[in-house]
Amino acid sequence: MIQPVVEIRGLTKEIGGKVLVDDLSLDVLPGEVLGLLGPNGAGKTTTIRMIVGLISRTEGTVTIGGIDLDRDFEGALAQVGAIVENPEMYKFMTGWQNLLHFARMSKGVTEQRIEEVSRLVGLAPRIHDRVKTYSLGMRQRLGLAQALLHRPRVLILDEPTNGLDPAGIRELRDHLRRLAEQEGIAVLVSSHLLAEMELMCDRVAVMQNGQLVRVQTLREMVGENAAESGRALQVTFEVDDEAAALAVLESSTLTLQIPREQIPHLNAKLVGAGIGVYGIRTSAKTLEDKFLELTGGGGIG
Repeated sequence: MIQPVVEIRGLTKEIGGKVLVDDLSLDVLPGEVLGLLGPNGAGKTTTIRMIVGLISRTEGTVTIGGIDLDRDFEGALAQVGAIVENPEMYKFMTGWQNLLHFARMSKGVTEQRIEEVSRLVGLAPRIHDRVKTYSLGMRQRLGLAQALLHRPRVLILDEPTNGLDPAGIRELRDHLRRLAEQEGIAVLVSSHLLAEMELMCDRVAVMQNGQLVRVQTLREMVGENAAESGRALQVTFEVDDEAAALAVLESSTLTLQIPREQIPHLNAKLVGAGIGVYGIRTSAKTLEDKFLELTGGGGIG
């Protein structure tokens, strides 16, 4: 059995009689990217702030690498690299000077390690340039390098793709996947970009009204195994005579929700009626579809 890097049990935050996070329990495993999703006000950022000790907990425990946050705060957080909101760097200094400054705050971080993380996040060619010349994507990568300096066991990132262009988002996604797969680092990331989370995450945890609604692997969440489980697929037929096809299918649309086994039968009916079938497309539910299903269509934030 895989031992979680982060174990959260009964995490609760109450302010002024209002419960922001309600009895949340969650594990983050080594080598996985776990996405935290939820509508506006669901409690994602509050949860992350409690995990990294930026705000107090009303109830519950957080254990990181087997160390209870209450018992040994410094020992637990020594295993965490985090970016909450935008990483703040000294813009008048070079990337290297910034990393050297942060390295002095942690024991055992050598200049060789600074070189390693610079290469790891793809900043080596520009690491000696001043940060004020960096694009937003490069600053995010520098923040990621800073978070990795002390070889953390878990990365916790709150909305790390904010303000990035598509190329920057893809770079960050690739870096996080590589860190999880090759370095065995556990990654907990919140984001409002569902399409990106679908490409980035191994598992997804959905929050609503401060409560954990669902935790599943991405495959389970979007129903990739719909065919094996007997659930209906969305199937679209592309034909040369739409009116005739609708009559044969006894339907008002050429996009149907049907079991996979019915596809060849309906195709045979269309061909037998002399209708040319140019294509048959199937699609499983996307993460966005499932998210809206679970949260009742609440806005993402």
